[in-house]
Amino acid sequence: MPLTLIIGNKNYSSWSLRPWIALKVKGIPFNEIVIPLYEPGSREEILKYSPAGKVPVLIDGDEHIWESLAILEHLAERFAEKHLWPADPRARSHARVVATEMHAGFMPLRRDCTMNIWLPPKPRPQSEEVMANVARIDALWNDCRARYGKQGPFLFGDFTAADAMYAPVVSRFHTYGIPVGAVARAYMEAMMALPAWREWYDDAMKETWIMRHNEPEWPLVRGVAVSS
Repeated sequence: MPLTLIIGNKNYSSWSLRPWIALKVKGIPFNEIVIPLYEPGSREEILKYSPAGKVPVLIDGDEHIWESLAILEHLAERFAEKHLWPADPRARSHARVVATEMHAGFMPLRRDCTMNIWLPPKPRPQSEEVMANVARIDALWNDCRARYGKQGPFLFGDFTAADAMYAPVVSRFHTYGIPVGAVARAYMEAMMALPAWREWYDDAMKETWIMRHNEPEWPLVRGVAVSS
């Protein structure tokens, strides 16, 4: 029985992007169900799949797994041959550390730079709190690349669950024109060159659901003025 992944709007749902891109990059077949967020009946629909009432949710037979990091861990065990974590034990431990740091932290960046693929990419001034998050992420990416990334373009060489966890950060940095160093920029370019990245982007641009509270430049959407 194929896996099913329940996700939110591709334009906005950063947490949904994480397991989705991991499944795509690793070539693990799955069906997807998109539930638009903050629409009438959205929460009730999500509750059919998850008692937490949030996306994403992975359905694997009679198992329902929610929380992005838990889904990635489930996939890593279920499809060990796909190497969602690095093979080297030290690299694997470090990958889990940086993935967990993303899962639990960087709240100013999340709050002020919400994922919004529709927004035309351009530099947007940010607070000191956000730029402190940016500095930490830039340093983290540099450290991973220097210590473990010599065999490929991603944080640990090959694409891993750690890259999946930072995929929405790449999107945020790109959209909001966040300045980063050369190593971080090259990493972002490698992520955005993935066919899976382009597929998510193209799907997001076709969506019609609008979360106005998540549109900091309303009524400018997709780079063009729309009526309110």
